[in-house]
Amino acid sequence: MQPKEISPLNQTPATSLESTAMLFAQVRKGDDQARERLFTKYLPLLRRWAHGRLPRYARDLADTDDLVQVSLLRALNHIEEFEPRREGAFLAYLRRIVLNAVRDEIRRVVRRPNAVALPEDLPNQAPSLLEKAIGTEAVEAYEAALTALPEEKQEAVILRIEFGMSYPEIAEAMGAPSANAARMMVVRATVQLAEALDEHR
Repeated sequence: MQPKEISPLNQTPATSLESTAMLFAQVRKGDDQARERLFTKYLPLLRRWAHGRLPRYARDLADTDDLVQVSLLRALNHIEEFEPRREGAFLAYLRRIVLNAVRDEIRRVVRRPNAVALPEDLPNQAPSLLEKAIGTEAVEAYEAALTALPEEKQEAVILRIEFGMSYPEIAEAMGAPSANAARMMVVRATVQLAEALDEHR
């Protein structure tokens, strides 16, 4: 059965930030049901985020959904390595794991081009949908600039720009006192991101 596709922060109070921390504690005690609830909570959002990030030539070998599921399972199997400060930090952590899995899959396909039959007219380095939309160099510059930001500002940018969360959702995920405080956090983070992008041009 497919999980219902809703934002993890638009769920019932039982799946709020507090319950995420409780689920972490339960998983660390060996509760497999808590692990499954975390998986169900974050899978739809990560699927939406990852859509279009795996280039078409690599999708013959691994579907994006498969990469997301495997990445999320790996993260949950090593959950003791992550200290849950805020839900936003956990989402940023999961994003990094999925992004690394996408990059690893692209490198694997490029190293072993004969592993799958591709049309001869298909370029070896066909861009992903995201790269087509803003350009490969822009994606690389964005990632470099994002990495240069302090961790909390990275989270603010990721939650707003990449996950499309509302300011009330960001406030909840990051522990901000209000939606307006979250909005100001995002504004400051995007200004710093723009400055970092200018440095990478």
